[in-house]
Amino acid sequence: MKIKEVNYVDIKTFDKNLNGFTILQISDLHINKKTSKMQIKKLVDMCNSLDYNILVITGDIIDCKVKYIKDKLSILNSLKGKTYFISGNHDLVYGLKDLIKQLQNITYLDNSYEKIVYKNETILLAGISDKFSKFFGHIREEKKLLSILEKNKKKIFLAHQPKDYKLALKSNCDLFLCGHTHGGQIWPFHYFVKIFQPFLNGLHYINDCPIYVNKGIGTWGIDYRYKANSEIALLRFTSENTYN
Repeated sequence: MKIKEVNYVDIKTFDKNLNGFTILQISDLHINKKTSKMQIKKLVDMCNSLDYNILVITGDIIDCKVKYIKDKLSILNSLKGKTYFISGNHDLVYGLKDLIKQLQNITYLDNSYEKIVYKNETILLAGISDKFSKFFGHIREEKKLLSILEKNKKKIFLAHQPKDYKLALKSNCDLFLCGHTHGGQIWPFHYFVKIFQPFLNGLHYINDCPIYVNKGIGTWGIDYRYKANSEIALLRFTSENTYN
């Protein structure tokens, strides 16, 4: 787990009431037995040194059973401010229920939502279970979430996989955040990932909906990255297209 960069990203918006609202996104930590407590503490310290309104974790926090890494996961509870997370496929494999219990200061947002007030405006933050949920006995409630999102004006949608961007488009979201791809992790594996996912990394706009695919922090399989640096992303809505 080596953080190569903080990626500062402007999210274009025509809604001046959203101007300045800032989200810190981290993803795909893949914490396992080999991950050191110092690495996680450095991550938390880096996050806590930044200015943001909310922090979101878009899945794959763990890469082994929770019982082996409880002390490491507990460090994440020191993240400052309001923090939210949704499930990733690895969280489902290794025990989502145990993970939820361990992250006591972080709000679990699968198939749920929370209203955030910013400049006297209400922003709906919603998340959905990973696409593999049904194979692990977890319900994925697309219709419920779409119904809720459609009734609100300002909304941000979280999912683990880029494939779910279509749900954000259907409900006219102001922002869709995801991870999962690791940015390809090791070139030329990038080309293989593109077969299964519509976006590899970075910022995209589809029908005026901003889509950000986070390259994540950890690794899977081989503990190595090549031409796909790890990142944490600081995303700020701006109607002026500047980042100071």
